[in-house]
Amino acid sequence: MENQSRFSIVLLFVLLAACTSKVVDPTEKAKLPIKPDVIEPESAQFSTYIPAQWMDLPGWFEDDLRPAWDAFLKSCTVLKRQQLWQEVCDGAAEMHETDKAGLRTFFERYFSPYQIIDSDGSDTGLVTGYYEPLLHGSRKPSKHYRYPLYTAPDELLTIDLGAQYPELSDLRLRGRLDGRKVVPYYSRTEIMNNPDILKGHELLWVDDEVELFFLQIQGSGRVKLDTGEIIKIGFADQNGYPYRSVGRILVQQGELPLEKASMQGIKQWGKENPDKLPSLLQQNARFVFFRELPDNLSGPIGSIGVPLTAERSIAIDPRSVPQGVPVFLATTWPNTSKPLNRLMLAQDTGGAIKGGIRADFFWGYGPEAASQAGKMKQQGRMWLLMPQGYTPPQSVKQ
Repeated sequence: MENQSRFSIVLLFVLLAACTSKVVDPTEKAKLPIKPDVIEPESAQFSTYIPAQWMDLPGWFEDDLRPAWDAFLKSCTVLKRQQLWQEVCDGAAEMHETDKAGLRTFFERYFSPYQIIDSDGSDTGLVTGYYEPLLHGSRKPSKHYRYPLYTAPDELLTIDLGAQYPELSDLRLRGRLDGRKVVPYYSRTEIMNNPDILKGHELLWVDDEVELFFLQIQGSGRVKLDTGEIIKIGFADQNGYPYRSVGRILVQQGELPLEKASMQGIKQWGKENPDKLPSLLQQNARFVFFRELPDNLSGPIGSIGVPLTAERSIAIDPRSVPQGVPVFLATTWPNTSKPLNRLMLAQDTGGAIKGGIRADFFWGYGPEAASQAGKMKQQGRMWLLMPQGYTPPQSVKQ
């Protein structure tokens, strides 16, 4: 199956080589900023939006909207480029009454809620968590710091299918040139077994292979250097392969019981089984590249290009939820039945976040955030908040 999938990717590249789809020139790529991939609301797929009333949102009248307000203003720096959002974002910029009552009045005046229904008719889906980890590293390799973080190589091509086929606007392929042919970029196995592939693209070296793997899953983090300096790093690019859960693999192989297949459980397994660890990690072919971020950022940068807000930003599937928009999330606290009902902002995406009702809750930075993110695997419901006058798109079957 893996060979068949790989062949399909290669075939797509061959077909693309004969058409005029946009390919980023590798000599120019390093100069380009990370471009926010904001999906227009009309292109949302794989879900249906059902008009709702504010009273349908559990805990809407109790939620303190002030933390979400700051996150919403960040989204508006991107959303206001769309005509649908100009009036709303202009109104937000002129807001003076930003107490609890004033903010609730603003949202109820400018927005209408829509419950998200998945393609299978379900109104409930999975809510997981992620966070900003802290690693220990150095700008120079040593016996202690021997696991490299890499910057995106110049030879990594990004092929934007949406430039030629609008119906594939959410799909971008990665590859590299092999002579005159475009082929898939190197997998995690190829990179791990041949470090020369990315020689010269090392950004930092860290002391823990498992922590580095989870950094790639989280997409951003901080590294405390051996000099005492703490730097911020963020997602720069990835090699184009789909994400595969190593926790699920460990359960299938009988290495971990399902209830222990959390981030903490996987890390503990890695410490107890160092000889088995490399082969496990290589089963997730996806590989992430990083860049160093400015120190003054309030949080890691999400997919729309704005800093994430702890406990108010979520990662979503942009095929089903427009990026940047407010989403009311009704779920429970990790490993409990205690309600966790909050207004969130859909400001990020992730390789493992697939489906209409699917969210990854950003917990922030620090030990408590790591603990909550590692335990979170809850069920939840989602309501999209869209400007008055918005017309939901037709649902598209998956």
